[in-house]
Amino acid sequence: MSALSASRLLRTLVWPGWRLYSSKPAQNVQLSKPGNGFSFELTDEQKEFQATARKFALEEIIPVAAEYDRTGEYPVPLIKRAWELGLMNSHIPESCGGLGLGTFEACLITEELAYGCTGVQTAIEANSLGAYCVTEPGAGSDVAGIRTRAERKGDEYVINGQKMWITNGGKANWCVPFVGTGLHWGTESSSLSPASSGRGLRKADPKETGQS
Repeated sequence: MSALSASRLLRTLVWPGWRLYSSKPAQNVQLSKPGNGFSFELTDEQKEFQATARKFALEEIIPVAAEYDRTGEYPVPLIKRAWELGLMNSHIPESCGGLGLGTFEACLITEELAYGCTGVQTAIEANSLGAYCVTEPGAGSDVAGIRTRAERKGDEYVINGQKMWITNGGKANWCVPFVGTGLHWGTESSSLSPASSGRGLRKADPKETGQS
């Protein structure tokens, strides 16, 4: 093999490595020109909502998040403030009084709020708080073993039974108890029936009941 051939072979083998570890960025004339590709750059409006949500998380959520976690209180003041800043229900159309933002904008806002506290962010997602009542003293979360029954009395339903360990039960604006409506226990599918959170409900401190 001649010296010239060996030199060319060496360059062929080593040159890719030089380019791979080079400290200089590769120049691509075609990529540096404007094209018709998709841009991942946020718009000015998206950046504004992102910055607002980030500022709210840093200055208003983080300082009180640990206290809400300790007391178990619902973060009503934070929710009201988030509403004032336009950080809630951003998907509602402008024709209905909303901002008319898309899913991506909502994700940007949610991501920033969750940085402050995932629990507070979850609470901010809704206008009112509901409770899903399944667990019973004797059946736990066994839907097939539910004993609570709803009987129709005229234009209303009368619900007899017990539910316990209901998440948000003490703060909910409305409750949805899972009940049986059949003549015999376990023979009918359970159904959902709304009930006022102020009727027939008793709030207990989780610390007193030994539940976390």
